[in-house]
Amino acid sequence: MTTLPDLPHSIDAEKATLGSILLNRDAIIAIAPWLQADYFYLQRHVQIYEAMLACYNARIPPDTRTVAEELRRRNQLEAVGGVLYLAELVDSVPTSYHVEYYARIVERTALLRRLIAAGSKIAALGYEEQQDIETTLDLAEQILFEVSQRRTNQDFIHIGQVIDAYYEQINYLQDHRGEVVGLPTGFRDLDQLTGGLQRSDLIILAARPGVGKTSLVMSIAHNVAMQYQGTVGIFSLEMSREQLVQRLLSMETSIDTHRLRLGQLREEEMERVISAMGRLAAAPIYIEDTAGLSIMDVRSRARRLQARVGVDLIIIDYLQLMQGRRSENRVQEVSEISRGLKALARELNVPVIALSQLSRAVEGRTSHIPMLSDLRESGSIEQDADIVMFIYREELYDPNTDKKGIAEIHIAKHRNGPVGVVSMRFDPSTTRFMDLTYRTPEGY
Repeated sequence: MTTLPDLPHSIDAEKATLGSILLNRDAIIAIAPWLQADYFYLQRHVQIYEAMLACYNARIPPDTRTVAEELRRRNQLEAVGGVLYLAELVDSVPTSYHVEYYARIVERTALLRRLIAAGSKIAALGYEEQQDIETTLDLAEQILFEVSQRRTNQDFIHIGQVIDAYYEQINYLQDHRGEVVGLPTGFRDLDQLTGGLQRSDLIILAARPGVGKTSLVMSIAHNVAMQYQGTVGIFSLEMSREQLVQRLLSMETSIDTHRLRLGQLREEEMERVISAMGRLAAAPIYIEDTAGLSIMDVRSRARRLQARVGVDLIIIDYLQLMQGRRSENRVQEVSEISRGLKALARELNVPVIALSQLSRAVEGRTSHIPMLSDLRESGSIEQDADIVMFIYREELYDPNTDKKGIAEIHIAKHRNGPVGVVSMRFDPSTTRFMDLTYRTPEGY
């Protein structure tokens, strides 16, 4: 009979980590943000470290006396070996100087144990023959991704830890009052209303065909990458990567997209195009233009991109072109897709912008301004979204309007903020959105 090797662990590193904290009450500051209690192999070390974290979160220095008192309060002091074992931990390390080095060993061995556990879970999935293969592959990849992202499977977190994190957030907001707290879109009025694009938010951008959904989202992608050096992942299910690059070049050079497509450029314009190509080539923009992707395909590829380069923004163009699992009707499929996109935003902790079509009901009303009920094929899109934005251009319905070249962005739903309307300039020739007061630096 084959004997399985012990799971990876280092008792010496665990004792040295805990001893360093008891030796120097400030040692925990360097490791508390990332060293989790369940990284420890021995249960009594888990309990001791949890007591240390409780002291730390209560702003009580975690020394031998305070940690012993916390363990006594939890009825765990005797189980961990009493005060004598805490003293033994202190004696196990000569100095606290290397606490982070010891803690990294504890972390590494814990992740190796998780990898072994993940392998067992994935192997078990392989025996579930009745389960849809796409679901099985997605679950397997998610198990591995959680290990690589060093995530815990804890069900609950004490409210005190949440309060501490929120206190730091409030202090940050106080110090940066008036600034955009999320990922800036590059549009002043839109950022002022939304506070920027917030992590884990699903933002739905909807309009009728030809109004400018792709143009606006590509303007946002351009601004995020070029102005703020944010990494953008674009899933383009409708347009090819070449067409997207053409739009980005038009935005960057202010040259008509039609003339770019035909190559009808003056010498001076060609120089601008070459210069813009160099800038765009260095931009952190990644494009996936495979048609007909499923929500599982999108989640899988987004995870890989996140693991490879880190992502600040995910864009889906557009939601109704994604494939759901076969179900009784399309409404159920779209509901599954919208829930999956919200789950993706939370999983990667980045904003996800998904474009969406509107129903034809908009065209049949006296007022053509979109409403939440116009979202096509599913009410769950509205339910899952944190923000729903509509684009409305009056000139498309009234040729005599005095609002030519003006697009209104209607924030119809904002889960954590106000709703309202933002007006922008829109240049159809370059498919570019701009602030109303915008002027290009070159004067083009």
